[in-house]
Amino acid sequence: MLWVKRMLRGDLVYASAHPDGSLVSAGGRVEVKYKLGAGQKVYRASERNLAPHADGGDVIEEADGEAGAGAGAGSGSKKRKQDVSAETSGVTEITAGAVIIYTDGACVPNPGPMGIGVVITDGKRRIELSEFHGHGTNQVAELTAILRALQEVPAADRRRPVFVHSDSAYSIGLLTKPWKPKANQELVGELRALAASYPALSFVKVAGHAGVPENERCDVLAGMAVETRTSSRSESVLPEPA
Repeated sequence: MLWVKRMLRGDLVYASAHPDGSLVSAGGRVEVKYKLGAGQKVYRASERNLAPHADGGDVIEEADGEAGAGAGAGSGSKKRKQDVSAETSGVTEITAGAVIIYTDGACVPNPGPMGIGVVITDGKRRIELSEFHGHGTNQVAELTAILRALQEVPAADRRRPVFVHSDSAYSIGLLTKPWKPKANQELVGELRALAASYPALSFVKVAGHAGVPENERCDVLAGMAVETRTSSRSESVLPEPA
């Protein structure tokens, strides 16, 4: 496995690289490690957030037997546990081949006109939702965004690893802990039932308005829906890395 030094928000990381030093990017994200060596965790970071290192771009080759993180990422045989604290800095430990989802909801004012934003990436396929959902609250908007995202995943793909990123601790708590909702019971019940149909579903808490690119994009999509009172859906194929 080949790596090259890069800077990620002020921290030294080792990014997966080709022999010529260019980054190995899939859908605009690159595998990174904070330390080289056997057993070190592998994360994925946005390529745009990886800045050059002062030492240059010399390629480093790990010794045989120390590339287990890369091998594990390719096998997909064992689901990895997400690192929530790392994701608040824009990094997530994920399973290779997973469906990656980001969601956000907005009400202006709260309560008031309600919009949601969703970004789904599956390999080179990218889907964006910007939907207006009438009058509601921030909590309803956050839950609705997750519901719409899970509804958007084709039934044939729902048994694959799916990672949902949200900046709403309330929504993630309702879906991962035995909390009894005091409000929005019908919506929570519908969402819990849908989530239960995903055997490999994980939720990742991200910090809102902290520069996480896809989270910021969802915020823009939700705001657009509130401002225009309209809904839209776009689908695109990500370009091959240069």
